[in-house]
Order: sequence, then structure tokens, then C-alpha cells
Amino acid sequence: MSITIYKRGLFRQQWQTILPRTARCAIATMFFVNGAVFGNWVACIPEIQQQLGLNNSELGVALPGIGVGLLLVTPIARWLIARVGSRPIAKIAALLCCLALPLPALAPNLPLLAIALVVFGAINGVMSLAMNAQGLAVERRYRRSFMSSFHGIASIGTLVGAATGGWITSLGVPPLLHLLGAALLLGMVASRSSRRLLPSVVTASQVPVFALPERSLIGLGIIAFCCLLGEGAMANWSAIYLRQVFEAGPGLAANGYVVFSLAMACGRLTGDRVAEHFGSARMVCFSGTLAAIGLMSALVASQPMVAIIGFACVGIGLSSIIPLVFSAAERTPGMAPGVALAAVTTTGYFGLLFGPFAIGFAADLINLRGALGLVVVSSAIIAVLAPRVVRSNNSNNNSFS
Repeated sequence: MSITIYKRGLFRQQWQTILPRTARCAIATMFFVNGAVFGNWVACIPEIQQQLGLNNSELGVALPGIGVGLLLVTPIARWLIARVGSRPIAKIAALLCCLALPLPALAPNLPLLAIALVVFGAINGVMSLAMNAQGLAVERRYRRSFMSSFHGIASIGTLVGAATGGWITSLGVPPLLHLLGAALLLGMVASRSSRRLLPSVVTASQVPVFALPERSLIGLGIIAFCCLLGEGAMANWSAIYLRQVFEAGPGLAANGYVVFSLAMACGRLTGDRVAEHFGSARMVCFSGTLAAIGLMSALVASQPMVAIIGFACVGIGLSSIIPLVFSAAERTPGMAPGVALAAVTTTGYFGLLFGPFAIGFAADLINLRGALGLVVVSSAIIAVLAPRVVRSNNSNNNSFS
């Protein structure tokens, strides 16, 4: 009997010390896979546009499907995670996300492309929510902040996916064959890593099914909206911008988003330390300003390499804003963290929904240069609202004083 009790105690001790390290690697791998899936899709956007013969406004009708899927699935996903736990949801969603990757390449027309992107966005949203829940569980085990680093690893995945996808596209490989191969490889990686995720802790009563921001969260919600609008614009339109404005080939066009993703990864991997040194408000103000200046430089550039450097500035600028905003939402006085985070997340997803639609129609009415000016404006709004981002209610370096 005493031996059994000793073994149980030893198992619990190992569970607390070894498992978090293993789970941290597993969750990081899941973030990488999620980013790589999205990066491969981004690399195929110009080819799918040409394959279906779509103009910018027609493409702008289909691209918001990802945002629509995210918004539709968020309340259901939060409800499921609260009752079932993040571990089984993450395992299933990761495999389904990889399986859904080839769907846009299978679409024979605009309506089916839009439906395929809704499905892809919905599954991607479930995976993202489950991954973030796992990431927060690891933070609680370590009592340290890892979320910015996890998002940085997702950006590295996006970088690898976009770079590899751009190279494959430049070889003349059809989008369907490309995305099928990527789905198979990434699905195997996700299946293996998902076995080492943390056991789920069910807290159904603490997670809202749906939430809109209260007055105290409106500023954070607007920042999240503007930031995700910018991220979505770079994902959906950077390669098309280089193709249409500079007549760049598939490889060079994909490099615009590759450089953006590289800059975003670097910014996120260092974001926690930089924010601790300079303060969240200062950092968000600088980030929004850098993104606005960088994209403005890209829009007035006469050479594609100058535009790509401008995209890199946008990547660095937008990199740490979402982790800081989510952290600030969780620390909002007088509100449950789950409620505040759900409200800000929901508002941010509207940026993914609105951005592609608005830019696509504006591009046909004016031109793509002028349409992307919307992201310059949204980045400037982030800089203006930066004081709303507060990392710690007891810290003085969150202000500009």
C-alpha cells in the first residue's frame, strides 16, 4: 500500500515538472503548424485568383469568408472548450485544419470559393482558440509569459509556409497539388505533437458563449480590429500588390508576405522583453506608427524591393500588438478575464471580416495602392489609442509620463 502511494506521489511530481516542458514543445509545434497552413494558403491566393478569373472586388467578396468562419465558430468553440477541454478540441481541429487546406483550390467558381474559405476559417478558428487555451495553461504551470513567443512561432510557421509555397508556385505546381502535399505533411506533424498536450481543465462557468465589448473595453477592441485588419490585408493583398503594381513573378510576389512574416516573428519573439522595458503603451504607440510609415513607404515606392522593406516594417509594427491587447483585456478591473478576452477577440475578428471586403472593392474603384491606404489609417488609429493598452494595473511604465 505504501509503495503504491509513493508511486502515485512520484507520478504527480513528474507530471508537474516534466510534462509542462513536453507540453510547451507540443503547443509550440501546434502554433507552427497553424501558421504554416495559413502561409501555404496565402502563397496560392494570386494563382487561385487567376485560375478562377476573378477581379479584385470579386476576390474581396470571397476572402472575408475566413473572417466569417472565425466569427461564426468562436461562440461554439468557446462553449466546447469550456465543457470538453482544450486538449481534445486542439487534436481534432489541427487535423481538420490540415484537411481543409486544399478546399479553396478545389472550388470551381466564386460562390464555392467563398464557402470553402468559410469552412477553412471556422476550423482554423477552433484550432487557434484551443491552442491559445493550451498556451495559457502552460503559462500557469510555469508562472511565466509565453504567449508572445508562441505567436512568434506561429509567425515562423507562416514564414516557412509562405516561402515554401512561393517556391513551389514558382515551379509551376498547380495550387491543388501544392496544398494537398502541404496538408499531408503538416497533418502528420500535428497528429504526432498533439499527443503531448496538457490535460484539459474544464471551467465551463468561467467562459462566455458570446461577448461584445463593454465601454471600458472599446478602445482595446478598436485596436484589435485595426491590427487584425492590417494583418489580414498583408496576408491577402501583399502578393497581389506586387504582382499587379510591379508585375513581379510568383516567387518574388510571395516574398512580400515572407518578409512580413519574418519581421512579425522577430517582433513577437522579442515582444515580451521589449514591452517590459519600455511599457506597453509606448510600445503600441511606436508599433502603430512604424506600421503606418512602413506601409506608406511601400505604397509610394517605385521599386518592389522598397515595397518589401516597407512590408517588413508593417510586420514589426503589428507583431506584438495583439498579445499586448489580449493581456490588457485579461487584466481589466472588475471583469472576469474570460469575458473581457472574448469581447476583445470578437471585435478583432470583425477586422478580418471587414478588411478584405473593403480593400477589394476600393481597389476596383480607385486602385490597389489607394485601397491599402486604409491600413495606413488603421495603423495610425492604433498609435492614437495606445494609452488604452495596460499591462499591469500596478505598473507605472504603462503610461507615457
